[in-house]
Amino acid sequence: MVDLGTTGVPPRPGEQVRANTVLPARRDAVTLTTADGLELVAELARPLDQDPRATLVCLHPLPEGGGGGTPGGSMDSHLLRKAARRLPALAGLAVLRFNTRGTTSLEGTSGGTFGGGDAERLDLAAALDFVECEDLPAPWLLGWSFGTEIILRWGVEDPTPSGAVLLAPPLHSAGDADLDRWAVDGRPLTAVVPELDDYLRPPAARARFARVPQARVIEVERSRHLFVGFAETVLQAVVDAVAPDVGALRRVWP
Repeated sequence: MVDLGTTGVPPRPGEQVRANTVLPARRDAVTLTTADGLELVAELARPLDQDPRATLVCLHPLPEGGGGGTPGGSMDSHLLRKAARRLPALAGLAVLRFNTRGTTSLEGTSGGTFGGGDAERLDLAAALDFVECEDLPAPWLLGWSFGTEIILRWGVEDPTPSGAVLLAPPLHSAGDADLDRWAVDGRPLTAVVPELDDYLRPPAARARFARVPQARVIEVERSRHLFVGFAETVLQAVVDAVAPDVGALRRVWP
């Protein structure tokens, strides 16, 4: 790991936490190594003044060159970036975000080429190996769009995660057989679904996830697939699933 130091300047007391706010955290540049020898660009953000109560392992939307309707995803996709900037300070969470193979962000480009969601199982495994090696507590998988497909297809194979939170799951490559494996496994699933999603809206999501008894579907009213303007609502849903004892996230810095 490369120590990025203590980064982030909080708002002045009484100021609102805004879209571009970067709250204080300990941040390290990380390299993940996959079983097939690739190096993946990553960052780990941790609370400054306490041990993390849980860990988010973030899987981003479809990267540039991946085809489909939401290209350009990376570890810098806005919800994942805001989770890393805010949740160590506001919720006491560690946040690990990384670029899957062949994906580029401001932090750099991960090795390899896009694997269509198949080879990315090794990327997820590398992230979970890192979490275990660093002895990070209570890892939860947090995926958005394409990232949820990786989680549903491959996350259940690893006993490490405590559960998963799925943001705007399209359920394209992940099918009923994958949901059935999660149902048998029993670990919690929370699906956060935009009311006006381009791929899977709440009524269809409830029908699809009904085969997983422990799954919850949370509807975000008026939102679309990218959750623009709804970051606070989504981050609250994530924290409620992962660390419900935290309660309501502060929107004004003390």
